[in-house]
Amino acid sequence: MTAGDPSFSLHGPADPVSPVVLSVPHAGRDYPLPLRAASRLPLAALLPLEDRHADTLALAALGSETLLVAQRARAWIDLNRAEHERDSRVDEGAAILPEGALSPKLRSGLGLVPRRVSGAELWRRRFADEEIRARIEHDHRPYHTALAGLLAAAHARFGVAVLLDIHSMPPLATGSARIVIGDRFGRSAASRFVARIEGVAHAARMRTAVNTPYAGGHILDRHADPARGLHAIQIEIDRTLYLDRKRDAVGSGFGATAALLRRIVDAVADEAMPLAAAAE
Repeated sequence: MTAGDPSFSLHGPADPVSPVVLSVPHAGRDYPLPLRAASRLPLAALLPLEDRHADTLALAALGSETLLVAQRARAWIDLNRAEHERDSRVDEGAAILPEGALSPKLRSGLGLVPRRVSGAELWRRRFADEEIRARIEHDHRPYHTALAGLLAAAHARFGVAVLLDIHSMPPLATGSARIVIGDRFGRSAASRFVARIEGVAHAARMRTAVNTPYAGGHILDRHADPARGLHAIQIEIDRTLYLDRKRDAVGSGFGATAALLRRIVDAVADEAMPLAAAAE
């Protein structure tokens, strides 16, 4: 795949047959040649930015739902950041703002184009404004346009739509949550959906947390409107649950984790159906 190829793939029906739509924005493994040429680090050092094989997990859990998967690597452009979250330290077209005006993600080097990974600087040079604008036009906007269209179609059919935005996370402290549910502190989804996800996870003896340390990002902000029946929830899954010890390939826990994700999707769909019936 090159920078001119489609930057995402669609799985399942183009016209959703379920109120639940899935998205995997951070598992892309396509590293275009311009990215590799500009990187000061070997390709392997960029992998921590990936939600490694979260797409493989979502595909294994997929039933009749529609799933959107980003193909381009997060290091190229981060679909979970707003278009204006441009970092002037690596982006010549970005506005130069005082430190206090920067979002926490920008300050940490995780803007629209990430600047740092694992504490190391990523790039040999700053990118020209037109380079970043091209990534926005070809990769960022089409993904969000497609996702908005799928949610609108699901909403038109059912009167409600629920986006499950699937991510993975490094393990938290010992004894901490293995699944983190983000709803932007109640702003992006009705609490009934979060409660159902928690219930499924707890039935599997899986510790959960809500909004700590991950509350969701731009995708939830952009696509959720609970008052109109558009709900969006981010699900972060501990990578050690489904990857091997090197956290590179799928591991022995993959099947069980995919089955758990399947039960979560079913529970969310079940919770949405009374709302769909009420909307008829």
